[in-house]
Amino acid sequence: MTTADKVLTAITVISIPTVMFGGFSLLRLRSAKRLTEFQAAFFRAGHAHAGVLLVMTLASLGVAARLSLSQPLTWVVGTLLLAGSLAQSGGMFIHMGIGRPDQWSWGNTVTTLGAVLLAVGLGILAYGVIAA
Repeated sequence: MTTADKVLTAITVISIPTVMFGGFSLLRLRSAKRLTEFQAAFFRAGHAHAGVLLVMTLASLGVAARLSLSQPLTWVVGTLLLAGSLAQSGGMFIHMGIGRPDQWSWGNTVTTLGAVLLAVGLGILAYGVIAA
């Protein structure tokens, strides 16, 4: 396992408990009725995307390690996937805080940027799979 594999995997694994805490926070805020329906919907979406995308990143890093991708390429893929995961889910939280129903906000832009980063990272990984 290269340094890139170790560092990126450690960051991803360490990030997962923050998603777990987010689920706890969502339950507390919902039970205290401190969120509007709009806010609750985007909190749930951001929370769910964060968990799924971090697990996808962890699985992708495992694929990269098995392929023995070069360390620079592993850094690129891992960084794109981590940044994309944070941006995609984080944008939903931003929209929850500053957005309005049926209106575009900076949160939507951040979420879109996250989707692009994820697509590029997965595309590079797919190329590595095909080329291996």
